[in-house]
Amino acid sequence: MDAAWLEDFLALVDLGHFSRAAEQRNITQPAFSRRVRALEDWVGTPLFVRDAQPVMLTAAGERFRPVAEEILRRLFQGREAAREAGLMAASTLRFASTQVLSLTFFPNWLKAVEAREQFQATVNLTAAHMAACEQLMLRGEAQFLLCHHHPQTSHLLMTDQFQSVCLGTDTLLPVSAPNLDGTGPLYELPGSPMAPLPILSFTNDSGLGRILEGTHVIAESGSSLKPVFASHLTSVLVAMARNGRGLTWAPLSIVSDDLERGTLVRASRAAVDISVEIRLYRPRARQSPTAERMWQLVSSDD
Repeated sequence: MDAAWLEDFLALVDLGHFSRAAEQRNITQPAFSRRVRALEDWVGTPLFVRDAQPVMLTAAGERFRPVAEEILRRLFQGREAAREAGLMAASTLRFASTQVLSLTFFPNWLKAVEAREQFQATVNLTAAHMAACEQLMLRGEAQFLLCHHHPQTSHLLMTDQFQSVCLGTDTLLPVSAPNLDGTGPLYELPGSPMAPLPILSFTNDSGLGRILEGTHVIAESGSSLKPVFASHLTSVLVAMARNGRGLTWAPLSIVSDDLERGTLVRASRAAVDISVEIRLYRPRARQSPTAERMWQLVSSDD
């Protein structure tokens, strides 16, 4: 059995389509399909229902998924442990972060941590959308994940295999470009069924999109909205809002300067803001001494 087969399996689970998974894995679709079939032959039972679109896991596939994730995570952790034991690699701290926090929070937070204790380590940061960050953690390619969190939403790291610590707070709020005379928003909630407001939406890959959906704030506010654009990149949604293309929900940490300058304004007078936590996640399994020391420092403040 090839470990790459497990990565293929998880890519197909994540993306739901053979063509997209093959593209992500940088192989042709026929070769990708053969590798998935080889894994199923090795397991001894089909893992996917192929006549569904997107493809779905069979009952056997559901049972196999956490095993595949744990095996890959252990393999990466084992490789790192072997490298450290053999002095084959310099000490490295590997972070995954959602893209907003990689810009607005991570640099100053890391500076504050290093002011308390200087690490003789290389810091590696991968910034991506939440779905990609989850996979980096599940496969053991990152030691820590920095992301927004709300108790009414869930994600793949909310299991007994991971733990987290709260590092701070943020606020998710609706924003719009100002109207022509600067007296209010160009698009002000709630809108009406006859004139729905254009909304710049998060895609399903976005952690902030999951929070917005999980809190039901749009539905409960009675807003009438018309999707006109979607992206997992908050910075893109904010730029589109700044250009008057619609309203969007965005973290205060990324739009505070715009609100101060007046290039963006709040899009609602009602209480539709969402308070969120900024959390750092890690596997419960023991990591490198450097990673453990980092965790000891940040968790002591919780």
